[in-house]
Amino acid sequence: MNIYINGQSRDIAENSRVSDVIAELELTGKKIAVELNEEILPFQQHATQVLHAEDKLEIVHAIGGGQDDSFVLAGVTYHSRLLVGTGKYKDLEETRLAIEASGAQIVTVAIRRTNIGQNAGEPNLLDVISPDKYTILPNTAGCYTVDEAVRTCRLGRELLGGHNLVKLEVLADQQTLFPNVAETYLAAEILVKDGFDVMVYTNDDPIAAKRLEEIGCVAVMPLAAPIGSGLGIRNPYNILTIVENAKVPILVDAGVGTASDAAIAMELGCAGVLMNTAIAEAKNPILMASAMRKGIEAGREAYLAGRMPRKRFASASSPIDGLFF
Repeated sequence: MNIYINGQSRDIAENSRVSDVIAELELTGKKIAVELNEEILPFQQHATQVLHAEDKLEIVHAIGGGQDDSFVLAGVTYHSRLLVGTGKYKDLEETRLAIEASGAQIVTVAIRRTNIGQNAGEPNLLDVISPDKYTILPNTAGCYTVDEAVRTCRLGRELLGGHNLVKLEVLADQQTLFPNVAETYLAAEILVKDGFDVMVYTNDDPIAAKRLEEIGCVAVMPLAAPIGSGLGIRNPYNILTIVENAKVPILVDAGVGTASDAAIAMELGCAGVLMNTAIAEAKNPILMASAMRKGIEAGREAYLAGRMPRKRFASASSPIDGLFF
């Protein structure tokens, strides 16, 4: 049967007890605390508490102060800096597995008309990526006008029961899929006034990024390269300037092709990266999702560590004092 452990789906045997799961995770005897379905489960009950399908376990332990590297978006704290989309996968099962491998907590979805002729019982995307497990981020992909984008966001909010976090993109043309920045300003102003928490896709233009922040967007998402191109970060110094002048999270959106691209974005100081095509169109999407997760983590650690300065000439690693020749 299926249960969730720290937000991850896991199959266990029928009639398993909490102590069985703890043993399977090699945590027996470790200093841990357990929560079952949002209720604290005392240590004395671990051996007697039988688990049921869809139960949710949270298992925590203590860590040293300062190791929690998270970021805040619209008042919510997130630990994964990788955001992923849901398009272009071969089926819903591949979608589910890739998203799980990515470790993402925020997942974008496009809002489209329901297929009235859809077979009864046919799975829905939200059955695969449950809002109980992920923050679902409706986006305005495919919108080319202010009206289209605003209507789509309002429908997304209704679909998700009053959820205000949205990703805004107003596109200029079908060939480049570059943002129409003028229309994006107008749509952002309307949505912010309407109570939305707007994450906004824009050019890698520091002036445009600052303007969108001033309008009230909760995050600004400059492109690395055209959507779906996989070209990587074309203007790293523009991204760096945007990051240095921002008071809201900056997340690279669009154009990432592989894990090294994601690492570069993080080394520039971005709060995160959103991607879809780079994972979904890889030969092995699930493995690529895992690689992207590691690339994000490596890039973030490198940024926090502070890279060595670039030098024009060589600098010996070993000291020259004490040479015997």
